[in-house]
Amino acid sequence: MTHKLRIDIVSDVVCPWCIIGYRQLMKALEIVGDQVEPDFFWHPFELNPDMPPEGENSGEHIQRKYGSTVEQSAQARQRIADAGAALGFDFSYTPESRIYNTFKAHLLLSWVGKDMGGAKQTELKLALFAAYFQQGRDVSDSDVLLDVAESIGLDREQAAAKLIDVDHAARVRAEQHFWRERDINGVPAIIFAEKFMVPGAQDAETFAQVIRKVIAAPA
Repeated sequence: MTHKLRIDIVSDVVCPWCIIGYRQLMKALEIVGDQVEPDFFWHPFELNPDMPPEGENSGEHIQRKYGSTVEQSAQARQRIADAGAALGFDFSYTPESRIYNTFKAHLLLSWVGKDMGGAKQTELKLALFAAYFQQGRDVSDSDVLLDVAESIGLDREQAAAKLIDVDHAARVRAEQHFWRERDINGVPAIIFAEKFMVPGAQDAETFAQVIRKVIAAPA
């Protein structure tokens, strides 16, 4: 018997552990096999809501935010790169890599999720991960975001309208607040069947165990 399983992911576009967690989750779904038909939905979280428009050098950001030394910052990025490579996702970090604010990206993601569903939203999310982590693009820049949206078949004019829609922005702010009110202060946070929340980028076996427990639980 195949169980339909809603999977909500609270995530940020510039969070490396979010794409790593997603890749681990996909491996877990392979382990579980045809027992589950997943339905993904992504929700907004800004790691750096106060980031200035020009962004900040990634290495310097890690040093400042976490009190890391230059060596510790480099080691942290290498751990991320190694974890990604093991899952088939190559991070293209350079000394010039920058981190950006992502609110505009969440405007597009929320619009697509609401109007087009989780599958198209996931396609956009993965395209944004690739644009940022693999192509080094500025995901706070409207033109970059519209290029990415257009690359997966979205209407550029509709997407542009969502970037300046004040009411839509207010809804996304409210959704961010909703998740923070539920004590989600770090990402990824993955919620299975709207009941069971798993924090962080767990390994595939851990996710698989959770999925089995969720589908075995009484409705």
